[in-house]
Amino acid sequence: MSDVGKTLKGVRKRRGLSQRELADASGVSLSTIRKLEQGDRGSARMETLRMLAGALHVTTMRLVDDQTAEGPTVGTEERWEAVRHALERPAAPSELDDEPPTVAGVKQALDGITPLFAKDQFEELSKVLPALLRDADALGPEGRAVRVRLLQLCGWLMTQTRQFTSAEVALQRALDDAADRLEGAATVNTLCWLSLRQGELDKALDLAVKWADDTEPRVSRATPAELSTWGWMLLRVSAAAVRNSQPGQASDALRMARGAAIMLGREYAPENDFLRTFGPTTVRLKTAENASVTDQPDVVLRLAERVPTFALKPTSNNRNRHLLDVADAHVKTGDYSSAFRKLTAIQASSPQWLPNQSYARTIMGRIVEGRRTLTDDMRQMAADIHLEL
Repeated sequence: MSDVGKTLKGVRKRRGLSQRELADASGVSLSTIRKLEQGDRGSARMETLRMLAGALHVTTMRLVDDQTAEGPTVGTEERWEAVRHALERPAAPSELDDEPPTVAGVKQALDGITPLFAKDQFEELSKVLPALLRDADALGPEGRAVRVRLLQLCGWLMTQTRQFTSAEVALQRALDDAADRLEGAATVNTLCWLSLRQGELDKALDLAVKWADDTEPRVSRATPAELSTWGWMLLRVSAAAVRNSQPGQASDALRMARGAAIMLGREYAPENDFLRTFGPTTVRLKTAENASVTDQPDVVLRLAERVPTFALKPTSNNRNRHLLDVADAHVKTGDYSSAFRKLTAIQASSPQWLPNQSYARTIMGRIVEGRRTLTDDMRQMAADIHLEL
């Protein structure tokens, strides 16, 4: 029996529940519970563990058996090798070109490629980032600000493509160089997301709570940048808490984030930073995400009807993540055609983003299980996102 199976069995017995009673209370199939407790399955999806933890009244992390996060998709490590090398082993001055880079030149180059991040143009970024990272490292102390911004974006990109070690290196370098708490919080925002993707819920929650406390502004004189920063930390608290089966803390943090968004009154991006865009629409998207995590597909679909299509660009990370929640809600209500249409829409706008999403593979897997036959388009989608049929 695996450690997760032993823990599950022990907690279930202490709660006085049979396997059948736990299955009925959690919504997890009896066969899954039996396989886990018998050691036939060494691990389970975080969603399954959350459902079991909720029924047993423990945190999700109480059941986690050192779950290994899903790694990068096939071909990713080879494509990003040069970027990882530049992040993890910055070039020594003797290795650089004779013509030194300038702060203005590196900033101009970074501004020029920032739209590639926003539009999920991963292939192009893998080619231009190694040289830009080397130039940014060569700037020395006077290039701190532009280097921090580049490292923040690279940390987000490495997290997006599930290259978690390199992501942590980039983000820690950015945090070490942060000039103030707002700049630091912009990095911590992605660090929290990195921990969530790795299934390290306690770590994400502790980090988000600390920085939410540290960045809480005086409401009477808070600037938009301060409200945006604090709001995002609260959203990270809520995301970690809801996944860790702590609904009260998740609800409280989401309520405070909604208050910050109301004070802003609009979607606000500090210094046009798409990663830090925050406002009423962002909070609504994250409210739907929490509803998806807690298995409330009807709430997800109802909230989706109230998300203005013009508020966020179709290729923005938040909106695409929301559309995955909508697709998942359709699957859970048995509307497989609508779910597949959502996946198709995401693929059309962000074809390089979708294959990196394990969530998309889970949704597509449920579509496959729920339908008697698959269309050619469905088979192609499964191949595109690396789902084995």
